[in-house]
Amino acid sequence: MKQMKRLAALLLAAAMVFCMPLSAFAAGTMEVNEDVSVSDDYDWTRFKGQNMTLNVYNWGEYISNGSDDSVDVVDAFQKLTGIHVNYTTFDSNESLYAKLKSGAADYDVIIPSDYMVAKMISEGMLAKLNFDNIPNFQNIDEVYRNADYDPANEYTVPYMLCTTGIIYNTTMVDKAPASWADLWDEQYAGNILMFNNSRDAYAIAAFATGHSINPQSTEEVDEVVGHLKAQKPLVQAYVMDEIFDKMIGGEAAIGVYYSGDAITMIDDNPDLAWVFPEEGSVLSVDSMCIPTTSEHQEAAEMFINFMCETDIGKANAEYIGYTTPMECVREVLDEDLADSEIAFPPEEIEAKEKVFTALSDEVNNELDVKWSEMKSYNEGGSGYLFLLLLLAMVALACFNIWRKVRRRSRNMY
Repeated sequence: MKQMKRLAALLLAAAMVFCMPLSAFAAGTMEVNEDVSVSDDYDWTRFKGQNMTLNVYNWGEYISNGSDDSVDVVDAFQKLTGIHVNYTTFDSNESLYAKLKSGAADYDVIIPSDYMVAKMISEGMLAKLNFDNIPNFQNIDEVYRNADYDPANEYTVPYMLCTTGIIYNTTMVDKAPASWADLWDEQYAGNILMFNNSRDAYAIAAFATGHSINPQSTEEVDEVVGHLKAQKPLVQAYVMDEIFDKMIGGEAAIGVYYSGDAITMIDDNPDLAWVFPEEGSVLSVDSMCIPTTSEHQEAAEMFINFMCETDIGKANAEYIGYTTPMECVREVLDEDLADSEIAFPPEEIEAKEKVFTALSDEVNNELDVKWSEMKSYNEGGSGYLFLLLLLAMVALACFNIWRKVRRRSRNMY
């Protein structure tokens, strides 16, 4: 009889196990919403009820935001933690730096690129992170840790990676471009979109002329920017996020941009295609950092930890198309993105990738000056017409003065 009771108890226990929902087997996670689960061994609610706001400053179009049936990452974080997020965007590392340097705004989390990280570290603008508050740092692949821009890995957690390349409209070019030098081809006059930031634009001209993307002297800067100056008459516009509308809408034949955004543009316009130029490409790593001016470092570290959750990494990578530094995310990505050679280039492409390093103050200042001069330069064209118009206005003014003087002289007689 006892054996029968024991058998019945075992059968009942087995039945209860099989009837439990599958989520119960996902040990170590808790559900935020139907799309997002996070680690349950982290105290996500310790700031609830404190009416706290985090100021997050990121690149435009660089987070899953709930549009097109994507996950709203910021909303999920707010729901989970009770922390309000004031999320704003910038369009270049240089504008991010200028904003922070001016003291015009205080931010808690920023996402600069590698060379800008190095510059900010050298100027004491970034706080050292407490990785006890970022246990998900373990999800970052070893190859992306202790990078040259943060060799001791004290200030950064990699967010996304990308490479530069050429995007073109297959219906507007006769032959696919293969080289950065093709951007100086007069057949594309008025149909070329170039980067509207000095480092990326400089790198293109450096690749095309056989120079380093990291100049060591002011003379080197002058020579390479001179090549950009020679290209300017062919350029339709210098753009950042504006490239989306222009390339998707067929307003330009050829442009340069980042690999992740190229995936988005190609999805929206199948006539577009991407090429890694034969000279090589720039590999950039964008990292999450905390400015020294942040008043909420622990909460900012919580936000960074949240961004390194597998479900969040997956949502962001699939929405923006950029390359994740987390293998655990790549393993669960949509098949099309996981197999994309734009997001994950083959080894022969990776072998040609170059990375930006911080420039000396002298070289950096020279690049800023020469870039500004190049942008304001007009070869013949509108500058010449403006000069003619100015001379004509001066001549007309002189003529009117002469007429008045002559009329006054006649009246005297």
